[in-house]
Amino acid sequence: MNSPTVTPTADQINQTKQAIESYIRSIDSHPDRRDGAYPYYLIHEPAQPIRGTVMIFHGFSAKPHQMWRLATYLFENGFNVYQASLAGHSLLRPAKNWPQIDLKPEIANPLKDKIQKDPVLMTYLANISANPGGSSARPGYMQRVALIARLLKIEPRLLDIVKAIESPNDPDFDKYFISSHRDYLTHATARLAELVAMPGPVYTVGLSVGGAVALALAANHPERVKRVVTYAPLLRILGDDRRQYVNLAGPLDIKESGWDPNLQFPVGCLTANDHFGGSEVMSAKSIKSLQQIPTFMVLTTNEDAADIETNKTFFRKIGDRQNGHRFYQYPVEALVPHPMVDPTEVSQNMSNRFWQSLYQETFRFLSTGETDDRNMSNLEQVPDLPQVAPVS
Repeated sequence: MNSPTVTPTADQINQTKQAIESYIRSIDSHPDRRDGAYPYYLIHEPAQPIRGTVMIFHGFSAKPHQMWRLATYLFENGFNVYQASLAGHSLLRPAKNWPQIDLKPEIANPLKDKIQKDPVLMTYLANISANPGGSSARPGYMQRVALIARLLKIEPRLLDIVKAIESPNDPDFDKYFISSHRDYLTHATARLAELVAMPGPVYTVGLSVGGAVALALAANHPERVKRVVTYAPLLRILGDDRRQYVNLAGPLDIKESGWDPNLQFPVGCLTANDHFGGSEVMSAKSIKSLQQIPTFMVLTTNEDAADIETNKTFFRKIGDRQNGHRFYQYPVEALVPHPMVDPTEVSQNMSNRFWQSLYQETFRFLSTGETDDRNMSNLEQVPDLPQVAPVS
């Protein structure tokens, strides 16, 4: 059944635009502003009925325009859209401005002294510095295993320290770490507040870390957020060795590249992603809240970032179809990568050929609460839903 529409007044629309534009001006005046990474909105004219407002959260290190095709499709079919940025992602200098976790100085500084005296690690780090865009900037499996072994050799206490971060809400976490991982939720809550004057339901949609933010925002504001669509949410980093590396390597000041190849970030930013998923999204409080908020989770078997089994376990905890939840996982032969929403984005030499059907089912869920699994694997669009424009 289609959700009822609302008709915002000119005053409500103007208040909303002014609130969002005030935030955008604050970015524009910041010395670290990141060109091309500003949030933006698509809002219908006064007296035009709308289905509600969709908040869209992009993936880690990407920009709001990552999902501009989806935003345009939803807007053209009756939704207002706010393409919000992730916390700090409208700014450069990730080590300063993005959510991050690192060891406290009293622990990190002695460790760094040991690293600087270790000729093996210093050679490794020098090789990374000499070739910042090379494969060493994102270590492979054997590199991670070797690096972890060397770190534990020079500082065995690291193993106990990492235990405090791998378990959500460990009492020793604040003893060892400085963290701004909750900024993801604080920032998203501030963006939601900018929609206070806009009538009607709010829906959250997100990819990867943005998917985790979409879930957390809904869980903390069930009075406003009515449905969630989450694509490959990063609730836990894929691979135990990769996750251990991320949690151990922060003090090394190693940097990696993500969706924006021109921007490098410290590994501690990935640590914050993992901990946000575990401590905020998968908390008992969030799960209880999300049991009452219909959620459409889309995964892919060809995953290289988000742990699939963690997502599936989480989905089972929030409920089933009787609670209004929907689930779909692209099979391996579909060749759908982690960044599944943009048809032009290539990851692992894959791109999503089924993106138009994904958009249609996203629209169906947001407007009716239903989905059709048969359409998710359909290269042709179904005629009973609004058509998605081809890539031009």
